Amino acid sequence: MKISLSNTESIPLSRKRLFAMLMANAGDGVNVRYLASMLASWYTEEGVLPACMGLTPESFTAMIERFFPAAVLPQAPARSDAWLSQMPEKPELEALFAENRPDDDISRQWIASILIAGCAGRRHLWEDLGLFSRLDLSAMLQDNFPALALKNEHDMKWKKFIYKQLCEREGIYACPAPTCAACADYALCFAPEDQPSS
Repeated sequence: MKISLSNTESIPLSRKRLFAMLMANAGDGVNVRYLASMLASWYTEEGVLPACMGLTPESFTAMIERFFPAAVLPQAPARSDAWLSQMPEKPELEALFAENRPDDDISRQWIASILIAGCAGRRHLWEDLGLFSRLDLSAMLQDNFPALALKNEHDMKWKKFIYKQLCEREGIYACPAPTCAACADYALCFAPEDQPSS
């Protein structure tokens, strides 16, 4: 199966093969491709996602059964999730994503939990999640949280944009300039992030 995602030339063959196997055994749904990409990365120990990708064991099992019922998966990586419950902004992130879901499809809750875990990483959010590109992250946010994605009209880096939303919900406006265009740190928030972090 041809992988039609960007940045695939730098992706390890084991990850590509696992992604192809997952897609060959996938069910239907808007999130299948995103989840296959993140699962392939998680199983090959790329990205920052913790045990069960940030889901509860029950939700992780339900997600696999719904989207990849025929897949024969490798042994799960030994990753801790102890730090996830200590993430101070986790409740606020959960509320932000819950308020921006267009419906009650449980897969959107799973995507939100995975996104929250990915926000704890230090690289581009798409890399920390194990997606193949920033374009995939943008599409995943548009498909699952369209109202939130629509607010990022100037294409700010997603992690910065998400945390900016948290600040604004609390009435905190910590940016040093009155507008993004006038800010000396503009490149930090809006610079291209198509290529993997070094």
